[in-house]
Amino acid sequence: MKKVLVTGGGGFIGRHIVESLLARGLEVSTLGRSPQLELQNKGVKTIQADLTEPIQIVPACKDMDAIFHVAAKAGVWGRRKDFYSSNVVGTRNILQACHENAVPYLIHTSTPSVVFNGKSFTGEDESLPYGSDWLCHYAETKAIAEKEVLEANGKDGLATTALRPHLVWGKGDPHLLPRVIERAKLGKLRMVGGGSNLVDISHVQNVAEAHLLALDALMANRANGKAYFISQGQPVVLWEWLNNILTRLQIPPVSRKISPRKAYVIGAILEKLWTLLNLPGEPPMTRFIAVELSKSHYFSIEAARSQLNYEPRISTEEGMDSFIESW
Repeated sequence: MKKVLVTGGGGFIGRHIVESLLARGLEVSTLGRSPQLELQNKGVKTIQADLTEPIQIVPACKDMDAIFHVAAKAGVWGRRKDFYSSNVVGTRNILQACHENAVPYLIHTSTPSVVFNGKSFTGEDESLPYGSDWLCHYAETKAIAEKEVLEANGKDGLATTALRPHLVWGKGDPHLLPRVIERAKLGKLRMVGGGSNLVDISHVQNVAEAHLLALDALMANRANGKAYFISQGQPVVLWEWLNNILTRLQIPPVSRKISPRKAYVIGAILEKLWTLLNLPGEPPMTRFIAVELSKSHYFSIEAARSQLNYEPRISTEEGMDSFIESW
């Protein structure tokens, strides 16, 4: 194992994977739309390319010993064709490039949202079927992509696996916690439901390590064609966790509540308005968000523990201390 490519290496998860690979002494390349000068300064070869253009992707994957496909269009709102193009077509192009270049290993970054069905999840494992009634193009297109990656296992000598990290956070988080904090500062955050729902969270350093362990497992023929939930191993009470962060940042905790039913109806109305009026940005509430914020969703990581040798090394408390200090 010498040369490795990380798609989306300039992103939050991707950068941590890149740093972990560099620490192993591997020759790392990244693929993305921007030049990523910071990564270049670390000795990373950065390739500017569009995942939706196979003519650009195939040569970028030449001579690679493994590919970590992290890049994706995330979010709860937007046009389906944009999500499909990035997440499905982009993944198909990576698979094509793997086959044409005889790349032996592919690790795909997926999401627990691939099993979304509008209901609570309380410790279930990877035997769950893919979801339905998506309410979110991201979840649907990531499910399509993951399924095709796993089905490609064993074809043309390619070994594949997929990881499903849940609510990734940590120092340098540009998405999850900053958005929550900003909305709380503006007084626009509401507790959906009674506030006792349990959810999985995943520290970004643990997620990066899980990706490297997945590569090791593929090389040992342990993870081939399989998907794995990744988390801290112990769910948190969502609103208690968020309010603890806000309190430590000297921001008033969220106390105002809205019923799940009311949040769902408001989300449906706002989705209609944004669609009909072509409003910019995303609605402050959607049906998918209403469901996710009000229900429990945590999963067993026993498969990751037994087959990947995964164990979350960064505890939730340690990770939170680091995040608060950096903020």
